[in-house]
Amino acid sequence: MRDTIRGRTKPNRVTRLMRSIAPLIATAAALTEGVRWAVVPVFMSGFGPFLIFLSSFVNRKSYRKLEKFDYICGLFSVLALVGWRITNEPLVAIGFSIISDFFALLPTLKKTWRHPETESPVAFITGLLSATTGFFALKTFSIAEIAFPIYLCLACTSLIFAFYRKRIIKNI
Repeated sequence: MRDTIRGRTKPNRVTRLMRSIAPLIATAAALTEGVRWAVVPVFMSGFGPFLIFLSSFVNRKSYRKLEKFDYICGLFSVLALVGWRITNEPLVAIGFSIISDFFALLPTLKKTWRHPETESPVAFITGLLSATTGFFALKTFSIAEIAFPIYLCLACTSLIFAFYRKRIIKNI
């Protein structure tokens, strides 16, 4: 948020908004399945992007112009959420939330790959740390408990790699 407000990073608004909605839906679905403390990192993975989305409106230089690819990914993200609503099943909701979040992630992954200077790795690293804390709160290792945290770990790791890939490859 701080880097966004200061104009150091330029978050993709479609990604941040959609990446906030999907985890919040997954949180609600997991809560209906009886998951309690293990869902806190999933909630936080939605709350953080929502705060970044809001902060992108504070500084006019803190957003990136949206492209056709962003809108297409946003559309698929919304369609996945609609798919959840039609089925109204908690486990299906978690699956559709993961699909929705994945499509919302793609524009930022593409942007981070091409223009890493427009992102802050701190958000991705803290996202990964937050996602891994969910594993310590697991009680039953059910799909409802582990699906979204596993996905979040993979998503954050992908973003971290996209940000640092040139440094990693250079040092190999």
